[in-house]
Amino acid sequence: MSDVPAVKAALKSQAVETPSWAYGNSGTRFKVFAQPGVPRSPQEKLDDAAQVHAFTKVAPTVALHIPWDRVEDYGALAKYAEERGLKLGAINSNVFQDDDYKLGSVTHPDPAVRRKALDHLLECVDIMDATGSSDLKLWFSDGTNYPGQDDIAARQDRLAEALSAVYDRLGDDQRMLLEYKFFEPAFYTTDVPDWGTAYAHCLKLGPKAQVCVDTGHHAPGTNIEFIVALLLREKKLGAFDFNSRFYADDDLMVGAADPFQLFRIMYEVVRGGGLTSGVAFMLDQCHNIEPKIPAIIRSVMNVQEATAKALLVDGDALAAAQRTGDVLGANAVLMDAYNTDVRPLLAEVREELGIDPDPMAAYRGSGWAERIVSERVGGQQAGGGA
Repeated sequence: MSDVPAVKAALKSQAVETPSWAYGNSGTRFKVFAQPGVPRSPQEKLDDAAQVHAFTKVAPTVALHIPWDRVEDYGALAKYAEERGLKLGAINSNVFQDDDYKLGSVTHPDPAVRRKALDHLLECVDIMDATGSSDLKLWFSDGTNYPGQDDIAARQDRLAEALSAVYDRLGDDQRMLLEYKFFEPAFYTTDVPDWGTAYAHCLKLGPKAQVCVDTGHHAPGTNIEFIVALLLREKKLGAFDFNSRFYADDDLMVGAADPFQLFRIMYEVVRGGGLTSGVAFMLDQCHNIEPKIPAIIRSVMNVQEATAKALLVDGDALAAAQRTGDVLGANAVLMDAYNTDVRPLLAEVREELGIDPDPMAAYRGSGWAERIVSERVGGQQAGGGA
């Protein structure tokens, strides 16, 4: 796709889901840094998310994390979001912040602990029913620290059993997204360490189980775009958790460390039909030292820029070069698109959507940052699992 009207249409239809937890306080393993004006409730997180959507027009959904975003009435929370022009997106489970899960959750050797973890996952599906959410995000910190600590194959059996129970509970229009992470916090084995493990479980479960690719969850040098291309080919790519990292899973702003990699990933998404096949483009980031809302706006813009460049790749010229074995010519086609300054194009798209062409400047001038600092005084700020 290279004609400008089609590129603009694709960019206008793009949606990037923001995570509720990114609006709260976060930090490193050593310190959580509090900021003035941080939300104190799920409702205030949605208020901030509405600002991101207002200034970008491509962030209409917000992912929740349970129990961090637990409320008494999820239907009322969904209505609160709707009144602010938003919808509630993926429900993220949490089976890693409880003392019972020291040796694992759904793979724990104790059946009572496994039952507790499974009950939480099923509770998350109940919440999906109440909010109208279609995606359940599963990430497990389960693993072992020492050789011989537990039976590796048995842990896979336990994992499969839990996933099957959750899968059977899903509604017709719901799906589970299985995330992987090659290390941390376990040191010896991780029960879902890579895309292949996640894919194998999803393949056995059925069409409502798909893989979530977190761009920070790979060893250095991993070709993430290959993983994306293969999962798209197999119709098993369900979602992204977009972030960036310089060494491990730092959860920095997407595109911060390697914007060229983000472009390469988005090219495979475009080529494989991922923009229109139901792949969820979600952020999973922790803004430790930077202000939350501007960081999320900038992250959304980074995804837009990478997508715009991917859409500008001359597919015909690239295919011709590939057919004739023109290695440098093929590479040049990709580089021409990557080196294009797409900011003027995106400014036009935003003007046509009826918003300011410069979302960052528009937010700075809105007064929202000053307002939340003055109004959100007292109470318990969200963040750090609170």
